[in-house]
Amino acid sequence: MPDLQTPAARPANPRFSSGPCAKIPGFSLSMLSDAPLGRSHRAAIGKAKLAEAIDLTRQILGVPADYRIGIVPASDTGAVEMAMWSLLGARSVEMLAWESFGEGWVSDVVKQLKLDAKVKIAPYGQIVDFATVDFDSDVVFTWNGTTSGCRLPNGDGIPATRAGLTICDATSAAFAMDLPWDKLDVTTFSWQKVLGGEGAHGMLILSPRAVERLESYTPSWPLPKIFRLTAKGKLIEGIFSGETINTPSMLAVEDYLVALKWAQSVGGLAGLIARASANARTVWDFCAANPWIANLAEVPATASTTSVCLKFTDPRIKDGAAFAKAVAKRIEKAGAGFDMGAYRDAPPGLRIWCGSTVETSDVQALLPWIDYAFQAEIAAQ
Repeated sequence: MPDLQTPAARPANPRFSSGPCAKIPGFSLSMLSDAPLGRSHRAAIGKAKLAEAIDLTRQILGVPADYRIGIVPASDTGAVEMAMWSLLGARSVEMLAWESFGEGWVSDVVKQLKLDAKVKIAPYGQIVDFATVDFDSDVVFTWNGTTSGCRLPNGDGIPATRAGLTICDATSAAFAMDLPWDKLDVTTFSWQKVLGGEGAHGMLILSPRAVERLESYTPSWPLPKIFRLTAKGKLIEGIFSGETINTPSMLAVEDYLVALKWAQSVGGLAGLIARASANARTVWDFCAANPWIANLAEVPATASTTSVCLKFTDPRIKDGAAFAKAVAKRIEKAGAGFDMGAYRDAPPGLRIWCGSTVETSDVQALLPWIDYAFQAEIAAQ
């Protein structure tokens, strides 16, 4: 490859993993020095930190005052499972999926809860047509497909007046996309996604309609302690004021607080959305300028602004999966971009995290390396 020149610069932060995601710009461990380590999370200082995390989440995301926000165990997975096991079974269910994690929720509802749910699955690159969905049923879906790079563009397809509950896994959307709270009854996300927090903690946001369901319906299956949101027919309010079900990491809580305060400093939700959108637009423009690569999302309006998934389209490529892995490996070996391979269940390609903690200058510096690695692998075939 005598004529192929390596790019002159590398991203200052080459971390483009889709989870755990890049830390906030300028992060250092010294920022966590106020964490009450070695103290009980039930002591006044621990409860105050947890309550502050809930309050700042509400402020930045614009969550209505009558919605409950709780910190729950086991990341976004724990939050989604808690909601499904506690709420489903009261009426018919529709499960919508357009990527791997959504299909995981389908499997749990059909095979574990054994509900006769109506299942609608769209192929990678597309989303389910919400015009075909019966919202008099409970409906479970992911807002943004982390493994497919396809998102719901807005909440217009969800009726304001509906008999069923909407249960939305928003883990790679919250803090980077505008979520219509009046259309969402249960919303979940994890700290390690858009704000780059540490793992193992999830957020569960409940509308008054969801709370009413919890207090009026008892599932036919047993609920383990870690899933229980009610006691004697009433919501356990402590969960939504900082009294967690199990012991949280106060170091992780402090890290989340630092990220939330950084979010305020860049303009709150509007600033966060603008940052992610600028990052994604940079990648989209690169795809438009190069015919050998394209967004996996087939419709621009549904293209994710956080987990941007790309596919190689050059007809010279002999083995798509091997080629994509080789490109990602070459970029990582050069120290220009880490953890960028497509998810194992997704079509071969690249996945670039463009969430709000990523600097646009780093995305710009990455793109020449994708071009370089692509040209090098084509020549090496």
